Amino acid sequence: MKVLVCDDHAVFRDGLRSVLGDLDGSFEILEAESGEAALSLVAEHPDLDLVLLDLEMPGLGGASALEQLRQDHPGTPVVIVSSHQDAGVMRKVIEGGASGFIPKSSKRPVLASALGLVLSGGVYVPPELLTAPTESQGQRRKRRVGELTERQREVLALLARGLTNKEIGDVLGIALGTTKTHIAAILEALEVTNRTEAAMVLRDLELDLELGARDA
Repeated sequence: MKVLVCDDHAVFRDGLRSVLGDLDGSFEILEAESGEAALSLVAEHPDLDLVLLDLEMPGLGGASALEQLRQDHPGTPVVIVSSHQDAGVMRKVIEGGASGFIPKSSKRPVLASALGLVLSGGVYVPPELLTAPTESQGQRRKRRVGELTERQREVLALLARGLTNKEIGDVLGIALGTTKTHIAAILEALEVTNRTEAAMVLRDLELDLELGARDA
């Protein structure tokens, strides 16, 4: 089997290599230090059986790499191995198409068992996520608004006031294309399809976004 381990810390890559060595079977292990390198290697090796990604790396992080891999290589299982313990982060990763989320704090037997499950075609969901309270749609939307960048929150505030894309761009001093990109990200975060629904969601959540003073 062929596995790609992507983490910017060599010590942790060595640790994963060692754990994979404990599993039954022979593994060819490739290594990458960044999301960009991981994407390049996956393109070169379409026969990969598994990609292990850290979330936080210099350059292209694991979350962006996961999104790109799901688009370009939907048949390649991707598992996030991260120090994050937040249930919201774990849930977002699973919803984003990952075949599992393995906390780096997991003990070696748990890590080996999780990798074995994924390699056999399963999905590993950490106990922390299974026991976490389920978010309502409103809670999830409010969390995602909080995860927007400051500029995206400014765009959302102006969108909710009824400004057009051009007017938003003029107020914030950003190009029309940039405004459209921000709005697309906002609609996806709020799970809506148009500006009117986004404004209604913002009102329903009773969020009052303040405009910042920063330029893009």
